[in-house]
Amino acid sequence: MKALPLSLALAAAIGTGAAGAANPQVVFETTAGDIRIELFRDDAPVTVENFLGYVDDGFYRGTIFHRVIPDFVIQGGGFTAGLERKPTREPIVNEADNGRLNERGTLSMARTRDPDSATSQFFVNLSDNAFLDHGERDFGYAVFARVIDGMAVVDRIAAGETGRRNGMADVPVDPVVVEAARRVDGD
Repeated sequence: MKALPLSLALAAAIGTGAAGAANPQVVFETTAGDIRIELFRDDAPVTVENFLGYVDDGFYRGTIFHRVIPDFVIQGGGFTAGLERKPTREPIVNEADNGRLNERGTLSMARTRDPDSATSQFFVNLSDNAFLDHGERDFGYAVFARVIDGMAVVDRIAAGETGRRNGMADVPVDPVVVEAARRVDGD
Protein backbone atom coordinates (compact mmCIF):
# COMPACT_ATOMS: atom_id res chain seq x y z
CA MET A 1 0.00 0.00 0.00
CA LYS A 2 2.89 2.39 0.75
CA ALA A 3 4.42 1.65 -2.66
CA LEU A 4 1.59 3.43 -4.47
CA PRO A 5 2.10 6.84 -2.78
CA LEU A 6 5.86 6.51 -3.31
CA SER A 7 5.27 5.71 -6.99
CA LEU A 8 3.01 8.73 -7.34
CA ALA A 9 5.60 10.94 -5.65
CA LEU A 10 8.33 9.66 -7.99
CA ALA A 11 6.13 10.17 -11.03
CA ALA A 12 5.36 13.73 -9.90
CA ALA A 13 9.04 14.47 -9.33
CA ILE A 14 9.99 13.08 -12.73
CA GLY A 15 7.19 15.06 -14.36
CA THR A 16 8.36 18.25 -12.69
CA GLY A 17 11.93 17.66 -13.80
CA ALA A 18 10.84 16.96 -17.35
CA ALA A 19 8.89 20.21 -17.49
CA GLY A 20 11.89 22.17 -16.21
CA ALA A 21 14.19 20.44 -18.70
CA ALA A 22 11.93 21.56 -21.54
CA ASN A 23 12.89 25.18 -20.93
CA PRO A 24 15.63 26.24 -23.34
CA GLN A 25 18.82 27.72 -21.94
CA VAL A 26 21.19 30.25 -23.46
CA VAL A 27 24.71 31.26 -22.48
CA PHE A 28 25.95 34.77 -23.12
CA GLU A 29 29.74 34.75 -23.37
CA THR A 30 30.77 38.33 -22.55
CA THR A 31 34.02 40.15 -21.96
CA ALA A 32 33.00 40.26 -18.27
CA GLY A 33 32.25 36.50 -18.02
CA ASP A 34 29.48 34.06 -18.86
CA ILE A 35 25.80 34.47 -18.02
CA ARG A 36 23.50 31.45 -18.34
CA ILE A 37 19.75 31.96 -18.55
CA GLU A 38 16.68 29.74 -18.56
CA LEU A 39 13.82 30.85 -20.81
CA PHE A 40 10.15 30.54 -19.80
CA ARG A 41 8.72 29.02 -22.99
CA ASP A 42 5.30 28.21 -21.47
CA ASP A 43 4.79 31.68 -19.97
CA ALA A 44 6.16 33.79 -22.82
CA PRO A 45 6.07 31.70 -26.01
CA VAL A 46 6.14 34.59 -28.50
CA THR A 47 8.94 36.35 -26.64
CA VAL A 48 11.03 33.20 -26.25
CA GLU A 49 10.63 32.30 -29.93
CA ASN A 50 11.64 35.84 -30.91
CA PHE A 51 14.65 35.85 -28.55
CA LEU A 52 15.85 32.42 -29.72
CA GLY A 53 15.57 33.59 -33.32
CA TYR A 54 18.03 36.38 -32.56
CA VAL A 55 20.29 33.93 -30.68
CA ASP A 56 20.24 31.38 -33.52
CA ASP A 57 20.98 34.09 -36.11
CA GLY A 58 24.07 35.24 -34.16
CA PHE A 59 22.50 38.68 -33.78
CA TYR A 60 23.79 39.31 -30.25
CA ARG A 61 27.45 38.70 -31.17
CA GLY A 62 29.23 42.05 -30.95
CA THR A 63 26.44 43.82 -29.07
CA ILE A 64 27.08 45.54 -25.74
CA PHE A 65 25.29 46.22 -22.49
CA HIS A 66 24.62 49.84 -23.36
CA ARG A 67 22.54 50.93 -20.36
CA VAL A 68 23.70 50.14 -16.83
CA ILE A 69 21.91 51.57 -13.81
CA PRO A 70 23.01 50.11 -10.44
CA ASP A 71 20.20 48.66 -8.31
CA PHE A 72 17.90 48.80 -11.34
CA VAL A 73 18.89 47.08 -14.63
CA ILE A 74 21.59 46.26 -17.15
CA GLN A 75 20.25 46.49 -20.71
CA GLY A 76 21.65 45.10 -23.93
CA GLY A 77 20.86 43.49 -27.24
CA GLY A 78 20.60 46.42 -29.60
CA PHE A 79 23.85 48.32 -30.06
CA THR A 80 27.41 47.61 -31.17
CA ALA A 81 30.47 48.81 -29.24
CA GLY A 82 30.40 51.90 -31.47
CA LEU A 83 26.82 52.54 -30.28
CA GLU A 84 25.43 51.79 -33.72
CA ARG A 85 21.89 50.41 -33.57
CA LYS A 86 21.55 46.98 -35.17
CA PRO A 87 18.63 46.43 -37.54
CA THR A 88 15.92 44.23 -36.03
CA ARG A 89 12.85 42.25 -37.00
CA GLU A 90 9.34 43.54 -36.53
CA PRO A 91 8.16 44.17 -32.93
CA ILE A 92 6.34 41.46 -31.01
CA VAL A 93 3.24 41.39 -28.82
CA ASN A 94 3.87 42.20 -25.15
CA GLU A 95 3.42 39.15 -22.88
CA ALA A 96 3.82 41.05 -19.59
CA ASP A 97 0.47 39.68 -18.39
CA ASN A 98 1.97 36.17 -18.03
CA GLY A 99 2.14 36.21 -14.22
CA ARG A 100 5.96 36.50 -14.06
CA LEU A 101 7.40 39.33 -11.97
CA ASN A 102 10.33 41.66 -12.61
CA GLU A 103 12.38 40.26 -9.75
CA ARG A 104 16.14 40.33 -9.28
CA GLY A 105 17.80 38.07 -11.82
CA THR A 106 14.92 37.94 -14.29
CA LEU A 107 15.15 39.12 -17.90
CA SER A 108 12.48 41.22 -19.55
CA MET A 109 12.06 42.71 -22.98
CA ALA A 110 12.93 46.38 -23.39
CA ARG A 111 10.43 48.48 -25.31
CA THR A 112 9.33 52.03 -26.04
CA ARG A 113 6.16 53.60 -24.65
CA ASP A 114 4.23 51.44 -27.09
CA PRO A 115 3.57 48.19 -25.16
CA ASP A 116 3.97 46.08 -28.33
CA SER A 117 7.31 47.52 -29.50
CA ALA A 118 9.90 45.02 -28.19
CA THR A 119 12.36 43.62 -30.73
CA SER A 120 15.84 42.44 -29.68
CA GLN A 121 16.69 44.45 -26.58
CA PHE A 122 16.35 42.97 -23.11
CA PHE A 123 17.31 43.85 -19.57
CA VAL A 124 18.33 41.97 -16.46
CA ASN A 125 16.67 43.18 -13.26
CA LEU A 126 19.22 44.00 -10.56
CA SER A 127 16.49 44.48 -7.93
CA ASP A 128 12.86 43.55 -7.49
CA ASN A 129 11.26 46.12 -9.82
CA ALA A 130 7.54 45.67 -9.12
CA PHE A 131 6.69 48.94 -10.85
CA LEU A 132 7.70 47.26 -14.15
CA ASP A 133 5.19 44.44 -13.65
CA HIS A 134 1.97 44.16 -15.62
CA GLY A 135 -0.66 46.68 -14.54
CA GLU A 136 1.40 48.54 -11.94
CA ARG A 137 2.00 51.68 -14.02
CA ASP A 138 1.01 50.47 -17.48
CA PHE A 139 0.94 47.16 -19.37
CA GLY A 140 4.39 46.33 -18.02
CA TYR A 141 7.53 44.62 -19.29
CA ALA A 142 7.44 40.95 -20.32
CA VAL A 143 9.54 38.69 -18.10
CA PHE A 144 10.72 35.78 -20.27
CA ALA A 145 13.80 34.31 -18.56
CA ARG A 146 15.97 34.22 -15.46
CA VAL A 147 19.69 34.06 -14.76
CA ILE A 148 20.56 30.58 -13.47
CA ASP A 149 24.34 31.04 -13.43
CA GLY A 150 26.44 34.17 -13.68
CA MET A 151 24.60 36.65 -11.48
CA ALA A 152 28.04 37.66 -10.13
CA VAL A 153 28.93 38.64 -13.71
CA VAL A 154 25.72 40.69 -13.97
CA ASP A 155 26.59 42.43 -10.68
CA ARG A 156 30.14 43.10 -11.94
CA ILE A 157 28.70 44.74 -15.07
CA ALA A 158 26.37 46.81 -12.88
CA ALA A 159 29.31 48.00 -10.74
CA GLY A 160 31.26 49.42 -13.69
CA GLU A 161 31.71 53.12 -14.27
CA THR A 162 29.23 54.69 -16.69
CA GLY A 163 28.97 57.98 -18.52
CA ARG A 164 27.35 59.79 -21.38
CA ARG A 165 28.26 58.80 -24.94
CA ASN A 166 26.70 59.64 -28.32
CA GLY A 167 23.79 61.30 -26.55
CA MET A 168 23.08 58.24 -24.41
CA ALA A 169 23.30 58.16 -20.61
CA ASP A 170 24.43 55.28 -18.36
CA VAL A 171 26.77 53.77 -20.98
CA PRO A 172 29.63 51.72 -19.51
CA VAL A 173 32.99 53.49 -19.90
CA ASP A 174 34.60 50.10 -20.56
CA PRO A 175 32.21 48.33 -22.95
CA VAL A 176 30.98 44.87 -21.99
CA VAL A 177 30.72 43.03 -25.30
CA VAL A 178 28.72 39.88 -26.02
CA GLU A 179 31.22 37.61 -27.77
CA ALA A 180 28.64 34.87 -28.37
CA ALA A 181 25.11 33.89 -27.41
CA ARG A 182 24.27 30.23 -27.89
CA ARG A 183 21.73 27.63 -26.88
CA VAL A 184 22.93 25.02 -24.41
CA ASP A 185 21.45 21.83 -23.02
CA GLY A 186 19.86 22.07 -19.61
CA ASP A 187 22.60 19.97 -17.98
